[in-house]
Amino acid sequence: MTAVIESEEHKALRSAVAALGKRYGRDYVTRTVAEGKPPAELWSDAGKLGYLGVNLPEEYGGGGGGITELSIVLEELGAAGSPLLMLVVSPAICGTVIARFGTEEQKRQWLPGLADGTRLMAFGITEPDAGSNSHRITTTARRDGTDWLLTGRKVFISGVDIADAVLVVGRTEDARTGTLKPCLFIVPTDAEGFHKHPIAMELNAAEKQFELTLDDVRLPAEALVGDEDAGLLQLFAGLNPERIMTAAFAIGMGRYALARAVGYARERTVWKAPIGAHQAIAHPLAQAHIDLELARLMMRKAALLYDSGDDIGAGEAANMAKYAAGEACVRAVDQAVHTLGGNGLTREFGLASLITAARVARIAPVSREMILNYVSHQSLGLPKSY
Repeated sequence: MTAVIESEEHKALRSAVAALGKRYGRDYVTRTVAEGKPPAELWSDAGKLGYLGVNLPEEYGGGGGGITELSIVLEELGAAGSPLLMLVVSPAICGTVIARFGTEEQKRQWLPGLADGTRLMAFGITEPDAGSNSHRITTTARRDGTDWLLTGRKVFISGVDIADAVLVVGRTEDARTGTLKPCLFIVPTDAEGFHKHPIAMELNAAEKQFELTLDDVRLPAEALVGDEDAGLLQLFAGLNPERIMTAAFAIGMGRYALARAVGYARERTVWKAPIGAHQAIAHPLAQAHIDLELARLMMRKAALLYDSGDDIGAGEAANMAKYAAGEACVRAVDQAVHTLGGNGLTREFGLASLITAARVARIAPVSREMILNYVSHQSLGLPKSY
């Protein structure tokens, strides 16, 4: 019966990635954060072993798998305490969009490097005044001969300092109707008119956040990804993997925190018994484990639907998985810190920093309230309030 849940190949992948994660562990991440550096060594090793591009087509250097396999990679690295946030962005969003909709030249130019880790791409959709409403994006592209001129602002864009390019969501004017429609452009980070500004964050992460200013960035015609008239379809083809991978990120983090708490509860002795023998300690940890496993099942469903080509079904499941994983992660981290008491706030145990990190899964890439809106409208058929 377990083979129905997870194949032997997936179990082998999970075990191999877990071994890589343990070689680096939480200490490696803590050190890179303290030094202000990206996790370049882990990223490079994961690329050489074929894990970064496990979802990309084999003919372009990938593993020929899907988001199912890539979510396993991120979850297991996270469970070992060494997650790679840019897995959500570079291969999952950008790699998927280019693989599905890019030209042959775009695929050959980008996918092999994204797969082996020698190239990295960021993703730019969020804007200061648009928030979760992608229909209010004001970054616009206008034609200038055969070129495009891209102008606008983006905010909370991860890893721009280590990226070769950013896949930017902009809007172009429909010549027939005059309305603006979404389009995707590959923008090199060294392009003239491209400016990045770091955002000071309370969140301690190796990957930095940036605000982007695009001031008439000139792009050749081939910078446009896919069909100019199918931008919305292409956009959501990248957002479903983003939600699934965010769920994997959250589940891995939750598993790491829970494992630390369980280990502590087994060893820490008060009144001649390990504290884990007391139901007030044991039951909340058991509940956290149940919540994480339930979220994991929904994540697997979402990945399976997406990899089978069911974009509509995957949309519902991906949102549900992201919601469930975010909630489970926050509760698991909170309970882990609480289990350790004062030790949960020390640097020695390294759990307190996860309190802030766990909340990211509730907020990004879309808030839990917007997911509830989606489910109430799309799944339940209830009217919109906005």
